[in-house]
Amino acid sequence: AAPGTMPLPPARSWEEYQRRAAERLVAANPGRTYLGPVPEPLLAIPVLDIELERDGRVREIRVRRVPSQAKDTTQLAIEAVRRAAPFGDVSQLPKPWTFTEVFLFDDERRFKPRTLDD
Repeated sequence: AAPGTMPLPPARSWEEYQRRAAERLVAANPGRTYLGPVPEPLLAIPVLDIELERDGRVREIRVRRVPSQAKDTTQLAIEAVRRAAPFGDVSQLPKPWTFTEVFLFDDERRFKPRTLDD
């Protein structure tokens, strides 16, 4: 395999899995994301519950929170998840195979996964 395409070993925890998923969201959505400081105020903060199949494909996306303004960012977040999938094998992790991501949207409708905001 070419360098950088070796599959990662299975994540040992949901915390590790979610961090990798957030990194994948950013990598799969060039030009639609930002890193670095989160602007104040944020444009919108949609929250998604992402349910996975054992191989990391998306089984279902549930909207946990729709922002009060810029409601279109919820659909942008859903599309970003679909572009980034599959997220990798979850069969070794405890069920339910679901994680939650908070999308921090700026005024240019670019997002940062809150998982990477540390």
